[in-house]
Amino acid sequence: MVHPLEVLELEPLRRFTGSVQHLVETHLWARVLVGMALGILAGLALGPSAGWVDPAVAGPIVSWLAMPGILFLALIQMIVVALVFASVARGLAASEDPAQLRALGVGGASFFVVTSGIATALGLALGLIVRPGDFLDSSAVRLAMETGGGAQQPALPFEIPALENLPELLVGLLPDNPLASMVGGQMLQVILFAIVVGIALVNMAPEKSAPLFDLLGSIQEVCMTVVGFAMRLAPVAVFGLVTRLTATVGIDVLAGMSVYVLTVLAGLVLLMGMHVMIAFVLGGQRPGAFLRGTRDVLLLAFSTSSSAAVMPLSIQTAEDELGVPPPIARFLIPLGATINMNGTALYQGVATVFLAQVFDVQLGTWGLLFVVVTAVAASIGSPATPGTGIVILAMVLEGVGIPVSGIALILGVDRILDMSRTVVNVAGDLTACTVMSRWTSVVSKAIESPRPGLRGAAAEFREGVQEQRDEERHRPDATPPRA
Repeated sequence: MVHPLEVLELEPLRRFTGSVQHLVETHLWARVLVGMALGILAGLALGPSAGWVDPAVAGPIVSWLAMPGILFLALIQMIVVALVFASVARGLAASEDPAQLRALGVGGASFFVVTSGIATALGLALGLIVRPGDFLDSSAVRLAMETGGGAQQPALPFEIPALENLPELLVGLLPDNPLASMVGGQMLQVILFAIVVGIALVNMAPEKSAPLFDLLGSIQEVCMTVVGFAMRLAPVAVFGLVTRLTATVGIDVLAGMSVYVLTVLAGLVLLMGMHVMIAFVLGGQRPGAFLRGTRDVLLLAFSTSSSAAVMPLSIQTAEDELGVPPPIARFLIPLGATINMNGTALYQGVATVFLAQVFDVQLGTWGLLFVVVTAVAASIGSPATPGTGIVILAMVLEGVGIPVSGIALILGVDRILDMSRTVVNVAGDLTACTVMSRWTSVVSKAIESPRPGLRGAAAEFREGVQEQRDEERHRPDATPPRA
C-alpha cells in the first residue's frame, strides 16, 4: 500500500525552495524585497491599527528595529560629500576632450531641466483631469483647518527677483568658503567647487595635476569601500525603515487619500515609462535590460527615499550594468542627485492642483505656468534627502496663493509618495547617463567628421543609435545581472 505522503511530489517544491534561497543569497534586490515584505508585516503587527502591542511598548521596539536603517543612512551621508567632490572633480579631469566636456555639462543640465518641466506639466494635467480634490469633503477640510488654527489666509505671492539682481544671485551660487559648504552639506555649492577644481586640473600640466588626480582617486576608493560596508546592512536596513513607516502611518490613513495617492502613482508610472523609452531610443538600452540592470538601486531608492543615499550604487550601476564610461557616470550622477527631481516635480504638479481644488483656488494659465517654472527652479540645489518634496511644495503653494497649512492634509501619505518619486528621480539620473554617453561620443565624432554643423552631428547620432541596435540584435539576449 502506498503511503499517503508518497503521493505528494515534494521534489518540485524542494527545487523551488532551493531556487528562491539561491536568489536571495546572490541578488541584492531579492534580499531587499524580502526585507520590505517582512517590514510591512512587522509594521502592521506593531502598529495601532492591529492593537496587538501596547503603543508604549511598540514605540521602543520600532525604534530599535529601525536602528540598522538609521546606521545605513548615517554611513552613506558621512561619505557622500567627499564622494561627490572627488567624483565630479576627477571625472572632469579625466576628460581630455574639451568639446566632449562642454557637451556633457550643457547637455546633462539641459536634459534635467527639460524633463523636469515635462514632469511638472504632466502632474498638472493629471490633477486637472482626475480632479482628486473633488473626492474629499472640501468644506469639512477647510472648517477643520480654521478650527485647528491653520493659516487660512493665502500667503503673500512669491516675489521673482528683479532682472538687475540676477547676475549677483548667479555669482552668489559659488561658495565663499568651500569647506563650510561641505560641512553644511550644500551639495550645489560643493558640485560647483568640484567643477572649478576639475576644469583647473584639465588646464594644468600633467606632471603637476597627477598627484591631486591620484589623491581624488584614492578618496573615491575609500568612499566606495565604506559603501561596501553599508550595503551589507541594506536588507536589514530596509526591514527596519519599512517597519517604522508602516507602524507610524498605518493603513487607515491611506484610505481617505486613495484617489490622490493613485493619481500621483499613475503619473510616476507614466514618467518612469518615458525614461525607459528615452533610454531605449536615445541611449540604446533595451527596456528589459535597463530595468534588470537598475532594479537593485531602484529598490534601494524606494526604501531609503534619498537620491543621495543611493548615489554610490547609482554610479556603480551606471558603469557596470549600463556600460556608461566612468567620467560620465561620476559627473552626471552627483549632478542629477542635486538638480534632477523629475518625480518630485510631477508630485508638485498633482499636489498643487489637489490642494487648489480642496481650498477652491482657481489656477489660471499664468498660475499653471508659474507652478511649472517654480517647481523646476526650486528643485535645483535642493538636498537629495527624504522630505525635500514638502519643502519645495510649500514654496510653490505660496506662489499661487494656496494656504500652506494644506500641507498637513497630505503629510500622512507623503512618505509613501516620497519613496515612489525617489525611484523616478534615480531612474532619470541613470537615463541621462545613457543618453549623454551616446551623445558625447557622437559629438566627438562629429568634430572630426567632414559633415558641418548640427546636421552632421545629428546624422552621426542616428548612425550611432542604429549601430547600437544592430549590435543588440546580434548578441545574446542579456547577460545575467551582477550580484
